[in-house]
Amino acid sequence: MKKISLLCLSFACAGLISCKNEEKQKEKLEEEKPISVVCYQALYENDTINLTINTLKDDKISGKMIMKVEGNPTNDGEIKGEIKGDTLYADYSFVNEKNKQIFKNPIAILKKGDTLALGNGKIEVYLGKSYFDKKTPIDYDNVKYKFTKFDCEK
Repeated sequence: MKKISLLCLSFACAGLISCKNEEKQKEKLEEEKPISVVCYQALYENDTINLTINTLKDDKISGKMIMKVEGNPTNDGEIKGEIKGDTLYADYSFVNEKNKQIFKNPIAILKKGDTLALGNGKIEVYLGKSYFDKKTPIDYDNVKYKFTKFDCEK
């Protein structure tokens, strides 16, 4: 009889925990609604990068970036990160179409007036995670890709 009671109690606790987790997930989804959505495009020679930035609460961002670089497969992926001052720091995650491998690279974008500059920096890898080398400054002056705003497609 004790075993049955303990078993019923265990199922009841598991059900309560599951309900609480569902509530937390619903709250998180509601928090993830963007405050604003802005689209940008960068053109350099025959290359095109389209960037959609969703501004979230607490200076967090999410979005989408599609890179069409001549001679390479198109990289279509997601960005997630945060804004610090006038700079956006994020991870760009995409699947390489050639070998179906998942990549996650850091990006840094500086806002200069009405444009954005995709920074160049030294990237290091530690325990499988890529990040910008903190000892080497990110260059925002000598860049290929400068983004300008354009209307988001509906």
